[in-house]
Amino acid sequence: MMGHNDLRDLYQEVIFDHNRQPRNFHVLDNANRSADGHNPLCGDQLTVYAHVQDDVVQDVSFVGHGCAISKASASLMTEAVKGKHVKEIEELYDGIHQMLTESHPEDIDFGKLEVLSGVREFPARVKCASLAWHTLQNAITQAGHTAQTE
Repeated sequence: MMGHNDLRDLYQEVIFDHNRQPRNFHVLDNANRSADGHNPLCGDQLTVYAHVQDDVVQDVSFVGHGCAISKASASLMTEAVKGKHVKEIEELYDGIHQMLTESHPEDIDFGKLEVLSGVREFPARVKCASLAWHTLQNAITQAGHTAQTE
């Protein structure tokens, strides 16, 4: 188990890295799902694109602008969900939400996403971190409305 300061350092490092060089940051040409997300508090605005086939997210990307946390979270998310079944992503989405807002679910291996738990210390930033996840959920379920963090 990592110490508190180690996690904080890693959190800052990963957020910084993914904000500076976001992964999968482009419009996905063959997307068959997409959704917009907006966090009025921070002015975060993003669009998530996904190519879903046989209930598997074959490819996923995002574009937009926002604070470092929302961009880094979106970047980490695209890496984490690529190739996963929609059901797996729903479980991950629920787990992430729990990790960001309540306590750490013991039964989920978040891998790199673990660093997002650092956001819990800054309740005002939870919405920044969860925006991309809400937006992906809307894209996959074809909710057809903008994901709002309010």
